[in-house]
Amino acid sequence: MDAHRRAVADELLAASREHDAAQTDRVARYRNLEPESAELLAVLVKATAPGTIVELGTSNGYSTIWLADAAEAGGARLISVEIDADRTEQARGNLERAGLRADLRTQDAGELLRAADDGAWDFVFLDAERPAYAGYWPDLLRALAPGALLVIDNVISHAEQVEEVTALIEAEPTVTTALVPIGAGLRVVVKDGRQ
Repeated sequence: MDAHRRAVADELLAASREHDAAQTDRVARYRNLEPESAELLAVLVKATAPGTIVELGTSNGYSTIWLADAAEAGGARLISVEIDADRTEQARGNLERAGLRADLRTQDAGELLRAADDGAWDFVFLDAERPAYAGYWPDLLRALAPGALLVIDNVISHAEQVEEVTALIEAEPTVTTALVPIGAGLRVVVKDGRQ
C-alpha cells in the first residue's frame, strides 16, 4: 500500500476509534478491523491472487481499503456488502479519498450468499453480525471455489459468538482451517480441491 492510501486508512482508523469510544450502543460503533489483521488480509489476497473477493460487512470501509488495494494489485474484483446504507456511502467516500474502487452494495449478507453461484468466490472476508455466521455456513461453503480462502474476524475476542460456526467448520471434511492469533483473532479456512 502506498503512503497516501496508508495515510487515509490510518486517519480513518483513528477517527473511527474516537467515534467508537463515545458510543454506548455496540451497533453504533464502526468496529473496524485491527491494523495488523488488515495487513495480513492484504498479504493473503496478494499471495492467493483471487479473481473475486467478497467482503461481508463493509462498515465505513477501513478493511475495504486494504482489500481494494490488494485487489487492484492483482486485478481482482472486490464486492463488499453492508446492511446500513449510510455506512455504505461513508465507505464509498473513504475509498474515493484513497483512490480505490470496489463494488459497494447495501445488501444483507445472507441475501448475497443465497444468490451466489456455486464456486463463485475465491476469497471471502467475513466481519458482520457474528450470531448469523452459522446460518451463513452452508451458502459460504457452496459459494467458495476450490482453493478459495475464507477469513473470519473476531474469533478469539468473541469466541462464544462464533462457537457454532467454528464447530461447523472444524467438522467439515472439505476444508482445512487454522486459527491465527492476531488482532481479535482470525480463522482462515481454505476449501480443498484446487488442482
